[in-house]
Amino acid sequence: MFPLEIETLARLLVDEAGQRSLRIVTAESCTGGLVAAAICAVPGASEVFERGFITYSNRAKQELLGVPGDLIADMGAVSEPVARMMAEGALEASNAHISVAITGVAGPGGGTRMKPVGTVHIATARSNSALMHREEFFDEPTREGVQLAAVQAALQALRDRVS
Repeated sequence: MFPLEIETLARLLVDEAGQRSLRIVTAESCTGGLVAAAICAVPGASEVFERGFITYSNRAKQELLGVPGDLIADMGAVSEPVARMMAEGALEASNAHISVAITGVAGPGGGTRMKPVGTVHIATARSNSALMHREEFFDEPTREGVQLAAVQAALQALRDRVS
């Protein structure tokens, strides 16, 4: 279903999180649940995957994850502060230990000069630990390419937090 690199990262993540008895939650916008799907494609994922939020709309980000509407209006949905709030909100709205949040511009439209297609913000939160953020730019020719690159980066970000 996924490229080998993503399958491998997901399998390693499930194994490592399972060894540490950690549960994972996802909050996805531009990837539309693909991170959750990659994790759940691994046998044994039920031991570590707690739940996933697909918050594609700004309203969903507000209602399900508690992202303030003013923050979205001021910074835009594709921004570091929104990604951070999504990660924190997912952790708070679940029984997980680690969260990952993704918001970005997958394309082919929707990009701007300041936030071109391929811009993705990934944030991870872990109970009793500092929140981490990375901004990525995936120069992929297709929407699917941007989404798969974001999934791969999100899985790696989760692995980094499990360690």
